[in-house]
Amino acid sequence: MASSKVNVEALYAALDQKRDRRKISWRDLAKEVNVSPSTLSRIRHGDARPSVEAFASLTEWLGMSPESFISSDTPVEEPDLAAQLAPLLRARKDLSAKEIRYLEDVFNAAWNFVMAEHESE
Repeated sequence: MASSKVNVEALYAALDQKRDRRKISWRDLAKEVNVSPSTLSRIRHGDARPSVEAFASLTEWLGMSPESFISSDTPVEEPDLAAQLAPLLRARKDLSAKEIRYLEDVFNAAWNFVMAEHESE
């Protein structure tokens, strides 16, 4: 039977990115989502997975689906990142169509560079 678990590394990375972008401390983030600072510290160090309640609060604060952070031990094909990114960019009300196309082009260029590096290894 396949098992699933929270990918705490990906959760931490998403939290850190948004926290940094908003220029708030980890303590302020903990207050905003109503979790203890020690919960965030344990996630950061990979010592524990958050409780269901904390996980729900954190993913809600991120504005992301909890499924984004669930990993399974069943091998699956990697999703197309550009295909996942496009609807997220297009849902933004603060970006023009031109800005969205620009960001998609930047992502695709960076992705192609990374993939070319992997192929040359």
